[in-house]
Amino acid sequence: MVDIVIYEKDGDIGKIIINKPEKRNAIDLETLKKLINAFNKSAENNDICVLYTANGKDFTVGADLKYGFGLLTDKSRMAEAVEFLESFQNLTRSMISHPGIIIAGLHGWVIGGGFEQVLYCDLRIAANNTRIMLPELGVGLFFSNASTKLLPRIIGEGRAKQLMLLGSEIYAEEALNIGLVNQVCKLDGLRRILKRTANTIVQKDHLALKWAK
Repeated sequence: MVDIVIYEKDGDIGKIIINKPEKRNAIDLETLKKLINAFNKSAENNDICVLYTANGKDFTVGADLKYGFGLLTDKSRMAEAVEFLESFQNLTRSMISHPGIIIAGLHGWVIGGGFEQVLYCDLRIAANNTRIMLPELGVGLFFSNASTKLLPRIIGEGRAKQLMLLGSEIYAEEALNIGLVNQVCKLDGLRRILKRTANTIVQKDHLALKWAK
């Protein structure tokens, strides 16, 4: 059976990988639960740095809309729907409480709740084919993962409202220019740069890193 979320430990570096390439890493309740467990396990294992990536063409296209539609149209699944919404918040809580430095490696589409969950990462490194979009308001949904607080803190209130209210896509270079990502690289060099960045971080004093975070 294929793991839809992979957690690996390599010395002081943890790796958390969304592994649903055939579904473009769309997020349902099971995926959220496994991501929460992975970040909690990483924290328990005292990972100094965590690389958060995804397999396949896209980092994630966000919430699984087919799954979400099923929750909204089936009253018998109300408890599951509430758990699904709360689990988005619990994922951010797990990332906030993680003492290590979390680095997101973005590529392809990074949409909606899939993007909101990386806002608490300490660093975001994007491949040059990265496209980011927050389409929630256009489909009658709201934002999750404390994004209405985190996004303005990162890029300023004006730009945050522009992204959220208009729902227009932005590309990697624009994301870099407004401070939404820290670095842009070629797609085929993304994993190498992530590993190099993590190696640089874990060589620093671990207690000092924790307090700096």
